Amino acid sequence: MGDKIKVLLSSRPKLLSDVIRKLLEHQPDMEVVGEVTNPMEFLRAAGGSQVDVLVITPLETNGNSNICTHLLSSYPELKVVTLSDSGEVAHLYRSGAPKSIIDGHAEQSILDAIVDAIRTGAQ
Repeated sequence: MGDKIKVLLSSRPKLLSDVIRKLLEHQPDMEVVGEVTNPMEFLRAAGGSQVDVLVITPLETNGNSNICTHLLSSYPELKVVTLSDSGEVAHLYRSGAPKSIIDGHAEQSILDAIVDAIRTGAQ
């Protein structure tokens, strides 16, 4: 995989956003391309910067996947990772596939899920 995975963040509070950003920036195959703060910005930002993955923390809609469904219908190549505010529950949304839970609570599990989703989508 020659190109870096482009990640757009949407996370609050600021401390959580900083932790996620640092985690991703330390990955040699990932690049944080920006950050948005509300669901309406997702659509503009996701399309404008050719994002591979959108990480939403906490899921703005309290577990409602409507925003994820809307994003994937507009950008079917996009992968969406949602994290609970505690970081203990993570889900992966992909076009044409049911929502899947990311096993494990460790940061590495989330990173592995992102990379696997991109590799699977590229094949």
